[in-house]
Amino acid sequence: MQINRCKFLLIKISTAAGRALFSFLIPSGLILFIAFLLTREPIVEALPGLSRIYPLIVLFAGLFFGWRFNRSQLVFVILVLALVDWSLLHFAAEKAVSVSVGRTLYNAISFLLPLNLVYFSMMKERGIVTRDGLRRLSLTAAQVFGAAIICSYPKLGFAVYLEHSFLDWPLLSKFPMAQPALFAFGIAFLLLLIRYFQHRGVIDCGFFWALVSSFFALVTDRIGPISTIYFSTAGLVLIISVIETSYGRAFRDELTGLPARRALNEILSKLGRRYTVAMVDIDFFKKLNDQYGHHVGDQVLRMIASKLENATNGGKAYRYGGEEFIVIFPGKSMDEVIPHLEGLRKAIKSSDFIVREEERRLKKPKTTKRSRSKTTVTISIGVAERDERNSTPQQVVKAADKALYRAKKKGRNRISK
Repeated sequence: MQINRCKFLLIKISTAAGRALFSFLIPSGLILFIAFLLTREPIVEALPGLSRIYPLIVLFAGLFFGWRFNRSQLVFVILVLALVDWSLLHFAAEKAVSVSVGRTLYNAISFLLPLNLVYFSMMKERGIVTRDGLRRLSLTAAQVFGAAIICSYPKLGFAVYLEHSFLDWPLLSKFPMAQPALFAFGIAFLLLLIRYFQHRGVIDCGFFWALVSSFFALVTDRIGPISTIYFSTAGLVLIISVIETSYGRAFRDELTGLPARRALNEILSKLGRRYTVAMVDIDFFKKLNDQYGHHVGDQVLRMIASKLENATNGGKAYRYGGEEFIVIFPGKSMDEVIPHLEGLRKAIKSSDFIVREEERRLKKPKTTKRSRSKTTVTISIGVAERDERNSTPQQVVKAADKALYRAKKKGRNRISK
């Protein structure tokens, strides 16, 4: 029994790790890999217009989607990447970044770009044409002005600091970047990775891969079409991340992480001729909210959602609204489903829910009965399957809702059909 449980845990952990790795690599990592293939010499020579058309498409698409989805992050990053690419092409292209002005500009951009990407990844959305938006535009303009001063007046001596070597490591000398820029990229990689593992956000992942693509653009053999493709790919990764996030918000419930009502309506339209629907309701949820507060109610919703998400026998859980959930079992009859739902109901009832305080004080509070109190959460379930009487998904959902009402009327914490 213990061995089987260990095997189950290992399978569960490996599955979760596989999903996490897949979401980290797809689609952003895949897009960057395709860009890597496009920068191979034969393809660049065969598609001479790629480096001219590609950045324009990314620029206009980024500005459009940034405006359409109210994502100032995307607008600022797209503008910065376009400005960086244009500056390098005009002052450092085809020179292997060796000429004094081109080299100084290259060093300044290599140092500032990763720091800007980290800053934009952490900034809150407060619009573009607002006080905060104008302040951020001013910060970008100040960096442009500072880089221009450093390049135009080398006697000031700032360029020396951008080229300074801290460590005498042979490996570092293989990169065209100076050490300050390499350290800036290293810090940025670390911060964006930490941010991604903390939040697991699609945009956080996009910023990491945008940083990787920008790094490839700057360590390429020469500034030109190849670096332009990588800078444009950095912008494309963020555009797709924003679109994916907006799609996810429309189809996924933000509180519980389960698919939302729109996703439910979509799956209902694709069900076959055999399926079962279970309507789940949290017992006495309003009373629990009134007694402990809405923050505890949110905790209960998340706990129930996590249990339903792991429903066996092929069940797929959705947030229906309020304290109600729906579990769809495609290709399953009611008799096949009920034992699994019964096990789910018992598991939730036997799990003691620890009520957490809404805010944790700076000083360690004294343990009170309220702060460490436990409560039992139960659910009522109504089940219905598609048959001759209930032939459409809407009729089956309605029948499951009626069965749920009967379960609650009989005393709750039970399954009715």
